[in-house]
This record gives sequence, C-alpha cells and structure tokens, in this order.
Amino acid sequence: MENKDFRIFLDIWNDTQNLTTPSIHLDMADWLQTCYLTGEKRLLLMAFRASGKSTLVGLFSAWLLWQDQDLRILVLAADTSLASKMVRNIRKIIEKHPLTVHLKPAKLDQWASDRFTINRTKELRDPSVLAAGVTTNITGCRADFIIYDDVEVPNTSDSVEKRQSLRDRLNESNFILVPKGNQLYIGTPHSYFSIYADKPRIEIDEKDIFLLDFKRYKKPVLNKKNESTWPEKYSKDDIDLLKQQAGPNKFASQMMLEPMNVLEGRLDHDLLNFYEDDLIYSEAQQQPQLNLMESKIVSCSAWWDPSFGSAKGDHSVLAVIFTDEEGHYYLHHISYIKVKAKGTEDEASLQCQIVADIAKEFHVPSIAIEINGLGKFLPAILRRELAVKNIPCAVIEKNSHKAKHIRILEAFDAVLAARALSVHESVKKTPFLLEMMEWQPSKKNSKDDGLDAVAGALSLEPVRIKRAYSTMGKKWCSHRQGYGRGHQAKTDFDV
Repeated sequence: MENKDFRIFLDIWNDTQNLTTPSIHLDMADWLQTCYLTGEKRLLLMAFRASGKSTLVGLFSAWLLWQDQDLRILVLAADTSLASKMVRNIRKIIEKHPLTVHLKPAKLDQWASDRFTINRTKELRDPSVLAAGVTTNITGCRADFIIYDDVEVPNTSDSVEKRQSLRDRLNESNFILVPKGNQLYIGTPHSYFSIYADKPRIEIDEKDIFLLDFKRYKKPVLNKKNESTWPEKYSKDDIDLLKQQAGPNKFASQMMLEPMNVLEGRLDHDLLNFYEDDLIYSEAQQQPQLNLMESKIVSCSAWWDPSFGSAKGDHSVLAVIFTDEEGHYYLHHISYIKVKAKGTEDEASLQCQIVADIAKEFHVPSIAIEINGLGKFLPAILRRELAVKNIPCAVIEKNSHKAKHIRILEAFDAVLAARALSVHESVKKTPFLLEMMEWQPSKKNSKDDGLDAVAGALSLEPVRIKRAYSTMGKKWCSHRQGYGRGHQAKTDFDV
C-alpha cells in the first residue's frame, strides 16, 4: 500500500474550504498517521471541546479509505444520530475532496446518511462506513476499524448503572472487530469514573483502567505553561471567561480533560480531609481513653440505617464518627453490610452480629437505629446480640421525620464548610465517596444510603465550642468549656 501523507490530504481539503490548518490539527494528524503506519491498533485521542477532533477524525477516515478501498469502518457514538453526523461528514469529504472524488460510486443505492459504500475491489456484505449508536444491536456486523466518537456523554455516564452498561456495550463491540483490527476512541470525560481515566478507581474496586494498553494522545486547552494550545481561536481571556461560565468541574473535565463529575454534585468532596491513623485505646485511673492522630476523643456516635432483601435496593449502612476536644469530626468507619442467610439463619440476626462486632472493635458506647419501616424489630435483636457477646453498648431507637435530602444537607453543609470532617482511608474502599460526588437533592433514586447514615451520626454529635486563648499569656481557657480551674487549698491549720 502506497504511503500518502495525511497532512497533505488535510491541507488540500482545508484549501478547498478556504481554511488554514491550525498547528493543533497538524499535531493530531501527525499522531494519527504515525500510529496507523507503525501498526498501533488501539488508540485514544482526547482533545478539549470544540477542538475539531471529530472533524479531523472524519478526514482521517476518508484518508484511510483513499489508501484502502476495501476497508470497513464502523462509527459508534452515544446515539445513532451523533454517529450519523460523522458519517455524513465522511461522505461529504469523499464527494468533494480532489483525491477521493473517484471513490463515489455511479449507483447511489448505498449512499445514505448513516451508511455508504465506495467503489471497491471486493464484494463485502458490510458497507464502507456504517453509523450506529452504542446501544444499537449490531450483532452480525464486521469492521476493520471502529471509531468510538463521544460514546461517553452525560446520558451514558451520569449513574453507576449507565456507566456499567456503557462498558458492557463497548466490550461487546470487540466481537464486531476483525482480528488485528483497529480501534480509535475520541472524546472528553464526563465523569470521575470515566472510561478515559488513566488510573483505576479503587472506590469501585477497579483493578485496571478500562482502556488498558491504549496509546494515548491528550490535548487540553492549556499547556503546562498555562498557555492556550489554540491561541488563534482561544485567547487566554477567552479561556478565563469560559472557565468562569462553565464552573471549575465542567471546565476541568471538558477543557482540561481531567475526569470529574460534570453534574456538579451538591456536596464538595474536596473539602474532606483524609487520614490513615488507627484508634488508640488506653486506660488512666481505671477510665477508658481514646486518641486519634494525637487528639483526645471526647465522644462517639454510630448510626445504623438498616435494609434487607434486594441487592438493587437500599443498602444497610452503619457509620461510626468520633469527635475530638476541638470539635473536629472523624468518620472512622462505614460499613455497607451484606449477608447471606443459610439454613435456619435469619438475615436480621446476621446483620446484628456484624453491627455488634463493629461496636466492640471501635469501642462504640451507643448505636442509634433508624426504626422507620423495616427497622422496628431490630433494636431487640441487636440488644440480644450485644448481650451474648458481652459488649457494653446502648441501643437507641430513632424515628426520622424530615425528608432524607434535608437531613443530609443539614448534617453536611456546616461541617464541610468548616473543613471539620476527616475521613479514614478505609472509607475510600466503600461507595461513600461516589455517593457524595454524585449526590443531587433533586435527583430521584439517587444513591445516598451511606450519606444518610453519616448524616444521622453527625446529627447525634453536639456542637462544641473550640478552646480559646486567655488574655494571660498562652494558657487555654478551659473554664469556658465547663471545666473548673484547679485550686490548691491550705491545709496547715489547726483542728
């Protein structure tokens, strides 16, 4: 096959359109051509919104067909209409580019907007270019080259279920690709758990990134020197204005290509502090003492929001929070409880046994149980299990009368604003942070069971006045918090 320079192909097309070729497009063109000619089969092209990446890949597709008329290209997008948009662009380039006009067949019976076949030497069942949505049934198709054009959009990535469905559908497309075929993803991230992420997300037990072993090209709107990568179109002032209008999360995701939650969750997880220290238990004068990160713990609260049955329903969640003398909160443990009863076992008792073990491990003095609905009979079972294990822990029954989203907002807003909530590293292995990043009060069926349990535990903690310095040097004013000052009385009098 004769090597024909894609840059020249690109320049000729832009010349026919009275356009110049920006350096950013020349860089992308060089990367695409080099990867293709050196045999790179799995590619990811990430470039900021409105960078012209889809237009450029459309030209690249026409260039590929110019080199190999028997090539079969499948364009997958979030939906068929978006895929058809690229296919129409490729078809128009074939029709009008001076180097490809001869590829247009005399008979136009296979020259549609969502699929077309050029003049080729082989009789093949599949068209030269075919458009399909990522959820479309394409079983039976075959492709030599699959282009994934913006398959990740808010509509395919704004929930756990949609993200998993997207991954499943994309994995199925591997069966459409012929052996040694090519794959090219182009797009921008729309979620912290993006398919384009370059690091596995431990929050969802991800062992490897989704696009493992894909060769990557990344072109954000600002380079490492904080300069525009397309100054002819975006000046620094334009970029600053865009950042202000879009907001930090959306700008970081769509323009700087950093996986973020574009939907701007109501709770800012960046205000959390993280720590790895373990709880230290000791006794002084026969009184128990707890310390965490060199801070003395003065209270502990635990909230259990129970649930039973369907794996797709609510989670059963227990949250344990400690507070130090300065009024700082530590979310030290959160457990999403899952059990499977066997034989004569019952799920309620099994869950209560787990809760009792957690109470013992973290020296929890009392556990509040939300008894709305299914939780009414649990306090008695939990008291029984605590007694069997000889664990001195009280059980408090709680009824929630406020709407769940109001409880969550009231519990988290002030604590986060004061940056007064620290979270143990172990919590990262649970769904809690994912819930926090994506939670929106107005969204129905939002995953918030962990948030609700932590909110309940926070609501049990009293607001503490931080110690202040006295006017006499740097001595603490402990008396302002209800502690008496020490005083030594004279005892040398006669009796």
